[in-house]
Amino acid sequence: MAGQVDPEDGIFEKLRRRDNQAQEEKTRLVNERERALYEKQQRRLSELIEANTTLPCTISSIRILGARNTRQGFLKRIVDPLLSANRDRPYTLSEALRETQYAVDKLHRHDIFSERPSISIDRPDQTDPSSTPTDIDVYISVREKSRLTFKTGTEAGNTEGSAFTNLTLRNIFGGAESLDLNASLGTRTRSAYQASFEAPILANPDFRGEAGGLASSTQKVWASHEEILKGGWAKLRWLGRGGKYELGYTGLWRQVTGMAEKASPTVRGDAGDSVKSSITCSLTNDQRDYPLLPHSGYFTKSTLELAGWGPLQGDVAFAKTEFEAQGAVPIPIPGLEGNSGVAFTTGFRTGLMYPLPVGFGSKPEASRINDRFQLGGPTDVRGFRLGGLGPRDGNDAVGGDLYAAGSANLLVPLPRVGPEKPFRIQAFINGGRLLALKRAGSEKDDLDASSVRQSVSSTIAALGNGLPSMAAGVGLVYGHPAARFELNFSLPLVIRRGEDARKGLQFGLGISML
Repeated sequence: MAGQVDPEDGIFEKLRRRDNQAQEEKTRLVNERERALYEKQQRRLSELIEANTTLPCTISSIRILGARNTRQGFLKRIVDPLLSANRDRPYTLSEALRETQYAVDKLHRHDIFSERPSISIDRPDQTDPSSTPTDIDVYISVREKSRLTFKTGTEAGNTEGSAFTNLTLRNIFGGAESLDLNASLGTRTRSAYQASFEAPILANPDFRGEAGGLASSTQKVWASHEEILKGGWAKLRWLGRGGKYELGYTGLWRQVTGMAEKASPTVRGDAGDSVKSSITCSLTNDQRDYPLLPHSGYFTKSTLELAGWGPLQGDVAFAKTEFEAQGAVPIPIPGLEGNSGVAFTTGFRTGLMYPLPVGFGSKPEASRINDRFQLGGPTDVRGFRLGGLGPRDGNDAVGGDLYAAGSANLLVPLPRVGPEKPFRIQAFINGGRLLALKRAGSEKDDLDASSVRQSVSSTIAALGNGLPSMAAGVGLVYGHPAARFELNFSLPLVIRRGEDARKGLQFGLGISML
């Protein structure tokens, strides 16, 4: 009859379930035994190492397993200094382990392995006449990352949406080199193409060189024009006392074009082509626990750019310096043990642009709209539109030569989410000022070395006259590993004549937020 179950089928089904349960229980017991055996071996190994840390030993060989695409010469430069044959005295066991771990850390920092390399130690064959009783062999096991990574996606933020494609070729020649190719199309950055090649120098992950080129077209809606860039750069980066250093050269051909119908005379005066040839050096010291959503620590960065002066040539010349600092302090909550997730952060940025003569001339050149500072927007002074602070000509934000901006933020975890999650409610107050150099005359031809010094001095003095433009608000923050997202409600408090404030919701996305 339909729906009737054969008794034999039910018996077999019960037997199958029992067999499955028995097999699962057997597998669980085997896994537990293996785990217990592994933990016992690890404990025994730790006890043996602790009991023999002062015993002399010599590293007779080092073998790296799994590095099929990495050059032997590159690996030897990292591990050969460990060999006892290259040292003037023997190791103790603890010293050998410490130095081996240091070499493994260097391998890991090259970012060509998918997980941290593991270390194992063994004794060589005692029947080998070349071995000694103190010899040990070191084995380093690695798993290489894929040599090709391809990504596509979309991004939104800072009043712009874009689609991008990224291709990364890793470990190209077997020495931790990488080639990065990027292409993007957007609503404001209409097109951007970039290629960069990076490689470690002398197999040192803390000393790297980079060379690259770019071509982009960006709509500067706050200044009624489009800027086209084409050029290249070369950089050296290294880790030293005090932080990370960078020294680079950049050569760019720039074009200010695509004037809007109502573009101001200042923007039209800077229209056309210009060539920037500059050297840049910077020092970064980041001691924050989590840079995109800090709970404790501090960050400082200083940058100096020298363009067009002396042998650099080009047709723009200036010295441009910027300094940025941020600090974060955890705030304990009475009655709550451990990390409360509540933090108070402050940030400060300032910059100065000093006109210089082009090449070996004697007459300083006035700054151009391409090079001046812009201030305002969701990543620096919230509550103002992009380029909303500082000098204006009609509706255009024409930028300035001196600025200072600061912020204070209180970050609190979301209720029922907890401090472990990267979500915060923030309350903030921020402000800043952006000024153009005050000149005795109104024409660019009036500039000379003496007038520039007087202009810089009087402009710095004017920076402290009156209150800065200010805004306050509350918002939601998400600290994604790639960028920081903010959705804020801002209320402008102090607005100077002509500045473009924004009351209400404002969305921000960036990796460096004030």
